[in-house]
Amino acid sequence: MDLSLAGKTAVVTGGSGGIGRGLVGCLAREGCRVVVATRDEVKGSEVAEEASGGAGEAILVPTDVTDREAVANMLAEAEARLGPVDILVNNAGGTPGPAGFTEASLENIQAEIDLNVWGVIHCTRAVLPGMVERASGSIIQITSNSGLQGEAANQVATYGGTKGYVTAFSRALAYEYGPSGVRINCIAPGWIVPWDPAHTGEGSFWNRYGYEFFGEPDAMEAAAQTGKLFNIDSQRIRRIGRPEDIGNLACYLASDLAGYVTGQTISVGGGAYMP
Repeated sequence: MDLSLAGKTAVVTGGSGGIGRGLVGCLAREGCRVVVATRDEVKGSEVAEEASGGAGEAILVPTDVTDREAVANMLAEAEARLGPVDILVNNAGGTPGPAGFTEASLENIQAEIDLNVWGVIHCTRAVLPGMVERASGSIIQITSNSGLQGEAANQVATYGGTKGYVTAFSRALAYEYGPSGVRINCIAPGWIVPWDPAHTGEGSFWNRYGYEFFGEPDAMEAAAQTGKLFNIDSQRIRRIGRPEDIGNLACYLASDLAGYVTGQTISVGGGAYMP
């Protein structure tokens, strides 16, 4: 199916690994010109090079989304090199790791808020004026099932809270900017695992504690199919999610085929969450 995305300019924050790699790859395969906005220049360059081998292209623009000036510079470079931004995917986010709320350090809590909330605010505010001026644009927020289910936010309460903020924030913006031609939707990933440990950088959740705690991708896939993987009991589709599961939905939401869809949150988690 032709999604008519060829030639459109997309920005993917946190595009250097995991879900970001899937987002960049899927958009580039549809012919988009993609900006990989990430702090991890090594993995970001790898993703951009890999994504440029098909219908579209990708470039790396090193970006710290918690820094408003860095976001403004990224947007200026994106527009200068690829043209006005048609699609923004706010994917950058994360948590320092599981901890009881009262045991978590205030520094870690602040870092989660800066990344998951202020990062989204900075990037959304940067692209919205241009989209409104052109009366066209799609913003896709990568939230989390942690913002939808209490059990999914167990031991990561601040992370779940920040993702819940982004979901409510996005509905409000969809209502406010729909008449201006801008659509804003959320994707809430469930259990999404990279294909290869080499696809994630040092700062990734997976390399900081994920692989050690849950196992590597092949072992997780095998455990999921037998229902023995941690956190898999509530999933009705017994496999782990992959980055392309998020990327494919993002491409649809970015396209004109979703032109009547705004203010929605879609959970991609094997049926673990069914609102």
